[in-house]
Amino acid sequence: MSNPQIEISVKTQYVEQESYPEQEHFVFAYTVTMKNKGSEAAKLLSRHWVITDAENRTQEVRGKGVIGQQPYLRPGDEYAYSSGTVLETALGFMHGSYQMQTDDGDKFDALIPTFRLAVPGMLH
Repeated sequence: MSNPQIEISVKTQYVEQESYPEQEHFVFAYTVTMKNKGSEAAKLLSRHWVITDAENRTQEVRGKGVIGQQPYLRPGDEYAYSSGTVLETALGFMHGSYQMQTDDGDKFDALIPTFRLAVPGMLH
């Protein structure tokens, strides 16, 4: 079940000082902001990411919470965190979902829209 009440936006950044293009090692940071626009509180239980590079290699990441936390969002609350990923190409994409649970036990997926990871200047 999907619930559009949790709005998710993502900002990305190429981390040049930790990247080694000649070794196909590209580091990207991203900041996720989630806002509860619904009328019920919800707790983030787990995450599922699908990460695809420019060679169409895909990796999936699943885990409990985000950065060791399981934020609880009351109506109107906003929560942001930063993390990162490493690609073998200068361009890639990520998308996924957070499994959430309301106070009455209903579970739903908050969808993370697809976003691009790109070294600046890669795309004109």
